[in-house]
Amino acid sequence: MTSRLIIETDQLARAFGDVVAVDGLCLQVRPGEIFGLVGPDGAGKTTTIRLLAAIMDPTGGSARVAGFDTVTEPEPIKRRIGYMAQRFNLYGDLSVWENLNFFADVFEVAGSERRERIERLLNFARLTEFRDRRAAHLSGGMQKKLALACTLIHTPEIIFLDEPTTGVDPVSRREFWGILTDLHLEGITLVISTPYMDEAERCSRVGLMYQGSLVVCDTPERVKAMTRGELIALWPSDPRRAKDILARHGEVLEVQTYGDQLRLFVRDAGSAMGWIDTALAAHGVEVLEMRPTRPRMEEAFISLIQGRMASEGS
Repeated sequence: MTSRLIIETDQLARAFGDVVAVDGLCLQVRPGEIFGLVGPDGAGKTTTIRLLAAIMDPTGGSARVAGFDTVTEPEPIKRRIGYMAQRFNLYGDLSVWENLNFFADVFEVAGSERRERIERLLNFARLTEFRDRRAAHLSGGMQKKLALACTLIHTPEIIFLDEPTTGVDPVSRREFWGILTDLHLEGITLVISTPYMDEAERCSRVGLMYQGSLVVCDTPERVKAMTRGELIALWPSDPRRAKDILARHGEVLEVQTYGDQLRLFVRDAGSAMGWIDTALAAHGVEVLEMRPTRPRMEEAFISLIQGRMASEGS
């Protein structure tokens, strides 16, 4: 493993019978990064995290985490990592404080060090006033924060989080990411899988996964810069008809639909603003609003996936 890498995979693969969940993954993560695995359900994110956490063996390739091979040296890895599963996996009948104590037992954290860590984590996760509440009676957001606190009880170097904010309300999501940012500032390496493109924007680098493969891996800004052409946001009076009209135009590279809004990738946004209005008006479609804009991660992901599918089909 290169000294500047804390995670490295070489053609990592995992199949379940005839289904290939992870296909030839070559991934590199640097110490202290927030690394996001981004993609839709079924992209292979959860399987990748389980492989890296040495919970599951690959059927092909290899992975090294913190300098150790995930197959031949799983125990040193498990002492250095924290793993937070997607589903709530704490003990509902135990209180917040009792859950933290249980995981301290599991990781052999004892004495004054245990007490100090539990108090620090309660404060860190904003759970001090809920220390005696049963875990089952916490809100979804507080359950996620408790799960993270339990993951941190043995001060891991690397934390794997599998879709940690799925099913959590927006306010709790923001609070959770505030905690993750604090961990990042402490130098902890975070590997996070998420289906949310706005969360991808918060990562140091992102790996876009689709059907078990890594489509692209780079910083969010560079990923967004990989889209073709320039982007226009358009609100027409009839979005479906407008899409049919504009998709046939030679200057339009791609059309994406978001509710009543069309996102148009065109060769030149300046000239397109004029002919779009004229082309739609000729078919009785009114332009309610139109402006040039910059691609978001969501548009970039869809555009890159469509480009990949087109190249595979050709």
